[in-house]
Amino acid sequence: MFPIKDNVPTRSFPVVTVALIAANVLVYLWEVSSPGLEQHVESWGYYPCAVEGPCTTAFAQHHHEVVETVFSSMFMHGGLVHIGGNMLFLWIFGNNVEDALGRVRFLIWYLLAGIAATALQTFITLHFGTAADASIPNVGASGAIAGVLGAYFLLLPRASVLTAIFLGFFFLFREVPAIFFLGIWIALQALDGTISITTPATGGGVAFFAHIGGFAFGILTVRLFMTRPPLSPTPRYTWR
Repeated sequence: MFPIKDNVPTRSFPVVTVALIAANVLVYLWEVSSPGLEQHVESWGYYPCAVEGPCTTAFAQHHHEVVETVFSSMFMHGGLVHIGGNMLFLWIFGNNVEDALGRVRFLIWYLLAGIAATALQTFITLHFGTAADASIPNVGASGAIAGVLGAYFLLLPRASVLTAIFLGFFFLFREVPAIFFLGIWIALQALDGTISITTPATGGGVAFFAHIGGFAFGILTVRLFMTRPPLSPTPRYTWR
């Protein structure tokens, strides 16, 4: 399922959301420049083993400070599909959360969501993974964006999300209640995360627990940062 747009207006243009998308795109363009994406990821990605070793790769052993890479990794991605999916979710759901928090609070909160996501993924990797698992660089904005999804889930459960559902050779477009769309999303993360612990080979390199950590952070903290409620969803016949 791919979200296309929601039916919740905003009071003003989402400056911070757009700026975050632009920053991620600019960083990705830098990643694919010389000497290449793989080298940049190895150099500036976040390594859980940097918190508690041992690290089993040269890049992980001779690396930047942990604090630096926690933030740098939040703006890095491993490919076009990775960044494309993340930025789509940030664009659709981030504007309404920004509208509720205010620009400065939203930016601070977004970064804290990314830190919380990294913390949970690090804990799981160090306690249930191997030294080799902890020596793999972690990159992506999905942990912070999961925080946005958690906040949206709590604040706007009655919103609708126009969704493209892939059915083999074509897409079916349907309006899905946000509480179901995001509820299914986090349920899949929890299921896949559990499976990745019991059978690590099936994880596919996805940091499921970063998603879970970010989502939980969003639900638990958004009201602490919120300055005003988001606008109500518009009727279905006024999709824009």
